[in-house]
Amino acid sequence: MKYLVGETKSGTAVFAVNGEKAVNLTALNAEIGDDLMALIQTPSMLESVAGKIAGAPSVDVSSITPALPVAKPGTIICLGLNYTDHIKEGGYEIPDYPALFMRGKNSIMAAGAPLVRPTCSEKLDYEAELMMIIGKGGRHISEADALDHVFGYTVFNDGSVRDYQRKTHQWTPGKNFDDTGAIGPFVVTPDEVPAGASGLKIESRVGDEILQSSNTANMIWSVAQTIATISEYTTLEPGDLIAMGTPPGVGHAKKPNPRWLVPGEVVDIEIEGIGICSNPIVDEKDHAASVAAE
Repeated sequence: MKYLVGETKSGTAVFAVNGEKAVNLTALNAEIGDDLMALIQTPSMLESVAGKIAGAPSVDVSSITPALPVAKPGTIICLGLNYTDHIKEGGYEIPDYPALFMRGKNSIMAAGAPLVRPTCSEKLDYEAELMMIIGKGGRHISEADALDHVFGYTVFNDGSVRDYQRKTHQWTPGKNFDDTGAIGPFVVTPDEVPAGASGLKIESRVGDEILQSSNTANMIWSVAQTIATISEYTTLEPGDLIAMGTPPGVGHAKKPNPRWLVPGEVVDIEIEGIGICSNPIVDEKDHAASVAAE
């Protein structure tokens, strides 16, 4: 199944996507609600509408304004160094334990929404990443069982303010500016992609300019290994989000000059079989003025 959470004139709902068309699942069963949490917590709920999807009215996917797949995720955990060539371009040693950090809820936004370059820095960078959504929670999850805990996969742009990321050994400031982490718009269930979403082309672009191009098979820590590792120290819960790190080609490592995102550009993150997360870059002052005028 391919899901899209988004808004139409009828409100925010969960849609089942087939090509360029989408069926409103919330209209078929109101208990599904306006994000994926009900389906994550009660997967059998899909059975209540499965037989109705084929004959239900559909809308164009392009007519839906994306919303966050999970409106209020409990925990957002990110891997910082998970592709060997990206580790080398950043000047780091290859670690024997994943570099993990957390994002707060104000730092994330939906695909299509403005990705905000802050007033205090021009060093806004892009990071194409695979993101998984936890379906079944747990602690001390074995690697062998880990993929059974995945509800689905989506696309993530881990927008990073590099000078603030480098201010301390902890990356928290540079990874948590408001409206810098774009998620979505589509979520695909595990049966739609190879095991662990491995072997998928992953790419970032601005227009025709290819910024990053790699494959999720190049991740050092797989989805299963990551779930097992994280669940050693914390209990994962349904709806938690885990981002799987970025491949080489990030802006700060470009030679001879860094390649920062600037207002007026649109950055696209694409993962084969999942979709494209596209966001315009805006200046914080312009964004604040736009929000105030609404």
